[in-house]
Amino acid sequence: MINVTVWNENRHEQKNPVVREIYPEGIHGAIASFLEEGGFRTHTATLDEVEHGLTEEVLNQTDVLVWWGHLAHDEVKDDIVEKVKQRVLDGMGLIVLHSGHFSKIFKTLMGTSCDLKWREADEKERLWVVEPSHPIVEGIGEFIELEREEMYGEHFDIPAPDELIFTSWFEGGEIFRSGCTYKRGNGKVFYFRPGHETYPTYHNKDIQRVIMNAIKWAKPAERKRPVYGNAQPLESIAVKN
Repeated sequence: MINVTVWNENRHEQKNPVVREIYPEGIHGAIASFLEEGGFRTHTATLDEVEHGLTEEVLNQTDVLVWWGHLAHDEVKDDIVEKVKQRVLDGMGLIVLHSGHFSKIFKTLMGTSCDLKWREADEKERLWVVEPSHPIVEGIGEFIELEREEMYGEHFDIPAPDELIFTSWFEGGEIFRSGCTYKRGNGKVFYFRPGHETYPTYHNKDIQRVIMNAIKWAKPAERKRPVYGNAQPLESIAVKN
């Protein structure tokens, strides 16, 4: 069974009654709920917990970390970001959702500003599958249509993805690279765009399916980790005259 930690800053839920109505258990609670129904072992963590809920014990037991943040990226402590980064390099999977594009951990792993255009106008989003053979889109049709979402538009200042899984079109005319995979060290990273807090996006069955597929894809490989540093020779080295 895959161990998943769902991290959410949990600030919108405290401040905005619209968000609280859509996600009464928090965005993290909603995601954890459908993951549990999907057969994952889940744990939740939030910003205001000790060590943001991401203690060494929690991180060491996490196969895949799901990250949602927006209002309080700067409040995430740098030493916790460094611990998460090291776990990714060691093999832990990371799924970054929506406004998590501006999180410290995603920007650190990408090495760019991760900036973009945005607009809140209740517009339609159509996420087109552009890599139909990829396991992340198993069970998904040609596209996912969301009646209302926040717009994100290009240019999205990220490194070229290892794989581009989704491209979004918005009612206002913009497009966006909305499903991107990366490998960092021994770990896998998936950025998935939809999920604005005032829309019920995480109740959508196709969005849930993509996140569950992504977790399966991002889980650590079952193998011994590479050994780094000074190494003894595997064969005898002949003495050179």
